[in-house]
Amino acid sequence: MKINLEELRIQFSGKEILKGVTLEFPAGKFTGLIGPNGSGKSTMLKCIYRILQPDRGAIYIDGKALEEYSVRETARKQAVLAQHNYYNFDFEVLDVVLMGRSPYKRPMEADDEEDYAIARECLAVVGMSAFAHSSFALLSGGEQQRIMLARALAQKTECLILDEPTNHLDIKYQLQLLNIVKSRKLTVVAALHDLNIAAAYCDMLVAMKNGSIVKIGTPQEVLTREFIHEMYEVESEIIRRSDGRILIVYE
Repeated sequence: MKINLEELRIQFSGKEILKGVTLEFPAGKFTGLIGPNGSGKSTMLKCIYRILQPDRGAIYIDGKALEEYSVRETARKQAVLAQHNYYNFDFEVLDVVLMGRSPYKRPMEADDEEDYAIARECLAVVGMSAFAHSSFALLSGGEQQRIMLARALAQKTECLILDEPTNHLDIKYQLQLLNIVKSRKLTVVAALHDLNIAAAYCDMLVAMKNGSIVKIGTPQEVLTREFIHEMYEVESEIIRRSDGRILIVYE
C-alpha cells in the first residue's frame, strides 16, 4: 500500500505545524520519521490516520483521496500503534485483540471462528498466547504494548503506522516489538526518537524540522555526523558495521 501527501498544512493557535509537506511512503518499505520534538512527525501521522484534519493539502492511499474512504474502509487499509500509556481495559487479553476485527463486522455482529483464529494467531506472533485469558489491566507496560500490536495485526491491513510506539518501553520490549513489525513486511510508517533504532530497522528515513522535510534517504545517507549536529546540536561518531549498517555514538 502506498501513501502520498501533497502540500499538507496544519496550524494550531496561529502556529503552522506542517508547512506544505509533500511526500511518498513506498509500498512494502519501513519508513522512519525522525527529528527534534515539535518537528511535526506525530502531527503528520495523526493526519494520515484521521485523528487530525489538515487545513490544506491532500492525502492519498493507493491513489485515492483519504476522505473518499469511510472510517471503516480506512481501518481495513491501515492499523495504528501509538505511544504506550498503560491502558486500564478491564477485559481479557483475547477480547482486546478481537477489537482489531471490528472493521470487518456489522454493528452488533458477534465474532466468529475466523475472528478467534486470527486473534489467536496474532497473539502467537507477539509471543503472548499464554496470556489469552489474563486480565489486560494486570499486564506490564511492555506486555500491554505487545497486546496492542497484536490487536493492530488482527486488522489484517497492508500498512502499519507507529506513532512513537516504543517510548517509555525497556530496550528489550522495544526490540521485540520492532522485530515483529519488521518481519511482517508491511508498509510501515514510524515516528522514532532513537536514531540507532531508526538506523537498524528503517529502509528509508524522512528527517523533519520545524514542520518541513529537510532530508530523505537511507539511514546511511541521512545519518551523517554533520547532519546529526545540524538537527540535534550534538556531536557524534558514525561507526559503519561489517553488514553495512551504522551505529551512532554520541560524544
